[in-house]
Amino acid sequence: MEQMTQAETKMGEAVAAAEREFGKVRTGKAVPSILDSVLVDAYGGRMPLNQVSTVTAPDAALLAIQPFDATLIEAIEKAVMAAGLGLNPSNDGTLVRVPIPPLSEERRREYVRLLHRMAEEARVSVRRARQAANDQIRGTLRGHEVGEDEARRAMGEIQKLTDEHVRRIDELLAAKEKEVMAI
Repeated sequence: MEQMTQAETKMGEAVAAAEREFGKVRTGKAVPSILDSVLVDAYGGRMPLNQVSTVTAPDAALLAIQPFDATLIEAIEKAVMAAGLGLNPSNDGTLVRVPIPPLSEERRREYVRLLHRMAEEARVSVRRARQAANDQIRGTLRGHEVGEDEARRAMGEIQKLTDEHVRRIDELLAAKEKEVMAI
């Protein structure tokens, strides 16, 4: 049924959005993506850091930023400091090193609460998709386009889809929570 395809698409989008949002939450490890929002004053404008340099994580507590143009090294250092991420970069003339401080226990718990809120929003999106599909099915039932048995079967299938997507969100949450709480 068309309703099932639409519901599955919307539910899949909700899970993908949750996964993207979870990815933005900082863990204790150095991950280059935490610098994605940094804009550098370069060539007369503000450019994303990843367009003027390469960012790598040589170890779990350090990010290394290698600018494509050595004249931008100080601008990159200032941009990382000004980004409001609580990071203190240092520059050795050719490379900007950004030590990633370990998260405090309190900060870890704060991130876990944030993750739970994000997961609940994703679950609500999945349930909304289920509700919309069920409403469409009830409409076709009232319009005598499908029989009661077929409508009940379709609603059961949509419930299975809902359960599957909610379980996937819970798995993503558990994995990210474990990652955040790991010291």
